[in-house]
Amino acid sequence: MASQVKAPWLNNYGSVPKTLNYFKGTMWEMVEEAALQRPSHTAYDFMGRQTSYKKFRADVHACAKALRAAGVRPDDRVTVCMPNCPQAVVMFYAINLIGAVSNMVHPLSSENEIQFYLNVSKSVCALTLDQFYPKFEAIRDKVPTLKVLVIAQIKDELKPLLKLGYSLTEGRKLPKLPKDGKYITWKDFIAAGKNYSGKYACHKDRNEPAVILYSGGTTGTTKGILLSNLNLNALSEQVISANPIYDKDDKILAVMPIFHGFGLGVSIHTFLSHCGRCVLVPRFTPKTYAHDILKTRCNFIAGVPTLYEALLRQPEMKNADLSCLKGVFSGGDTLTPELKKRFDKFLADHGAKITVREGYGTTECVTASCLTPLHLYKEGSIGQPFADTYYKIVEVGTNIEVPYGEEGEICISGPTVMLGYLDNPEETANTLRPHGDGRVWLHTGDLGVMDEDGFIYFRQRIKRMIITSGYNVYPSQLENVLEGFEAVQMACVIGVPDPYKIQKVKAFVMLREGYQPTEETKQKIMAYCKKNIAKYAMPYDIEFRESLPTTLVGKVAYRVLEEEDAAKREKEEVKV
Repeated sequence: MASQVKAPWLNNYGSVPKTLNYFKGTMWEMVEEAALQRPSHTAYDFMGRQTSYKKFRADVHACAKALRAAGVRPDDRVTVCMPNCPQAVVMFYAINLIGAVSNMVHPLSSENEIQFYLNVSKSVCALTLDQFYPKFEAIRDKVPTLKVLVIAQIKDELKPLLKLGYSLTEGRKLPKLPKDGKYITWKDFIAAGKNYSGKYACHKDRNEPAVILYSGGTTGTTKGILLSNLNLNALSEQVISANPIYDKDDKILAVMPIFHGFGLGVSIHTFLSHCGRCVLVPRFTPKTYAHDILKTRCNFIAGVPTLYEALLRQPEMKNADLSCLKGVFSGGDTLTPELKKRFDKFLADHGAKITVREGYGTTECVTASCLTPLHLYKEGSIGQPFADTYYKIVEVGTNIEVPYGEEGEICISGPTVMLGYLDNPEETANTLRPHGDGRVWLHTGDLGVMDEDGFIYFRQRIKRMIITSGYNVYPSQLENVLEGFEAVQMACVIGVPDPYKIQKVKAFVMLREGYQPTEETKQKIMAYCKKNIAKYAMPYDIEFRESLPTTLVGKVAYRVLEEEDAAKREKEEVKV
């Protein structure tokens, strides 16, 4: 007989339902139902141009016809290698409408990475922007399954005046498409579908595959993550459930990318399936992000901690009115208590009646599966699980649950947990494991703690651990300490090989404006560390950087620093 799962957070849900009713159909069917409810309302904005739900629905059906006319069949894989723009959203749902599977790829990926994504998914069709065409053309002959390449252009979705301005500025920088290239333009692609008279809509079971996203998984090796219609639809219901302040007239600033679980699942699918409005942002900088918040008067924003840190320094935010904000979400990396305090004060000083709410999740469960509740907060916590989602903390390498307050591996079970890794049954079996309680649990590869109230505390990736003189040192904990010092804006900690200690700790630091990278500054930081860090975990060196490298989704790229430091030490050894 299965044992009962511990769920202390259920006592603290307040008005949030503990159990939800999930849509029975596909992702598109859920969105189409919303579109039929509010046909005249705006589904999304793009560069000042608004698209109603009625037109959005018509565009998806037209694209679905075009896909079938191009030979794409149910269960085929179609790659969407696009930023946040209308063609990407329309294609994503059209793929779902015909019963195919969307393969979501970062458009800034390298040629070799794109080749990998196309081949591992066996994509028969791909959509990308004109500026990325050369990368696809370079690897076309190495992807035997790819039959159709559709090329879209940003200018096609702009208002006439803005289109002219774009053509004279950004458009002039782009390489011209060859007239004899093996591609079809978006306009011609859609036009070719108008004559398609066969059946194109294909209803799929909600548990069937619908989306492929990519992640390093628990081992750091890139893998395709196969997600179902239910995974995305359940996330949509959970996000709305955890945000009872949501209203159908609300807008979200969709800057998190469509190829990422956060961007696709929260910023786009959740809002479109609940009659909301997405402000699609194809690319951004902290400056343009600040501008968009003020211009659009959006109600919800989401981002990584580095983005919020940068927002605090934007001059145009000085006198900003942020009273429109109802939700500010942080994920993707650790939000330090110090940054949260500063940003919460910034929000309060600018008219917002809310605070930053940190969440946690993995691409293996689409994105967030845990969020700080509206009515409860504990310092350092990533919140409590969503409705119908269960967390447990187990001894690393086992299924044995540890007591409250003890550190172990975070495991998740619920309706957003993936179907598995694409064509990788061994890794799937290693990550999705049945426990004695009768549930299948996702072993995240992350260390964390659960307290008696069901609050979860993220500690560190299990793989990202420094062992020095026999002690386990977790870089993110040291980074939190360093970023609590007044002179430090951002920090990254790595392990450096050492013949005696096995590894020693090195810190990379980006200073706040007004502080100089001097020996005196370094010694002040070291003195601060001595008061807050155990002796065995102390950095042996601090290297100042004007900026720290980040990943494509805004996390600090610690592996880049590890590689750079290794190369530097290798050069020094050669000189000796």
